[in-house]
Amino acid sequence: MKWVVVALLAVVPLAAQAYVGPGAGVGMIGSLLAVLGAILLAIVGLVLWPLRVIKKRWDRKRGSKAEKGPPS
Repeated sequence: MKWVVVALLAVVPLAAQAYVGPGAGVGMIGSLLAVLGAILLAIVGLVLWPLRVIKKRWDRKRGSKAEKGPPS
């Protein structure tokens, strides 16, 4: 029983004596924003890609002027 109490006390976190300077903090925030932006752009790309393919097929089926090119 005594070993269980000692083991529990060994893993209980105490006050951390840590300091994150302003440069490291700004760098961390910038990295976080870059990762979130990349994830957001990947999701937007995955949503818009099929829509672009569908629009291109729709235009080709209708024979739009965009597919025919400039007038001769």
